[in-house]
Amino acid sequence: MRLAGKVAIITGAGRGIGREAALLFAREGAKVVVADVDPQGEKVAGEIQAGGGEAIFARGDVTSHESCVAMVDAAVAAFGRVDILVNNAGITRDAQLVKLPESDFDRVIAVNLKGTFNATQAVAPRMVDQGSGRIINVSSVVGVYGNFGQTNYAATKAGVLGMTKVWARELGRKGVTVNAVAPGFIQTEMTEAVPEKVLELMRGRTPLGRLGTARDVANVYLFLASDDAAYINGSVVHVDGGLIP
Repeated sequence: MRLAGKVAIITGAGRGIGREAALLFAREGAKVVVADVDPQGEKVAGEIQAGGGEAIFARGDVTSHESCVAMVDAAVAAFGRVDILVNNAGITRDAQLVKLPESDFDRVIAVNLKGTFNATQAVAPRMVDQGSGRIINVSSVVGVYGNFGQTNYAATKAGVLGMTKVWARELGRKGVTVNAVAPGFIQTEMTEAVPEKVLELMRGRTPLGRLGTARDVANVYLFLASDDAAYINGSVVHVDGGLIP
């Protein structure tokens, strides 16, 4: 098992890619902290336990520094350490620039960008003290090339890439790697409300001719969290079916 004995915190693990990653990490031997503001996360922790794995649910809001500290403290209290952080939590509030409410701009910034900062700042001292760790930030191809109607989302995902590069320099010398994953068009609960015509357009723009799956992305999280990625630091892995060559 690729994560045997490791302790992983995955934010936004109650649904979608986060849930898939939590289940996959557990199957690979990790002790998983299922972190989510949604109580659905408790069911995911229960699934892991029912399958013979070790997991706890940490209900918390990544927009709150105190909540992130409590999340890390809960992980250490339960499992003694933290080896992996996956900053997976994220939301969208789409609208064209001239129609975008300030409240929607602020909310997306708070969850996607500040939330990544809060969780990482909370866990980094623990990893530095133990001399090892893996931090995986979740960006998006939208953060690289932009997307119509996603001013706020694109800003956060571009910001996540910038923070990844900084933290890779700051923490790498302490034995902690920091990398980012940039998914393309992925089929999750978020896409269920998207009209079929739009989904077909997404498929048409992707050279592989299909939307990605949550497992496609979770597999990359797993690789970056494992010892196989020990010398990868400050990188951005695109999981987009060739959308960005």
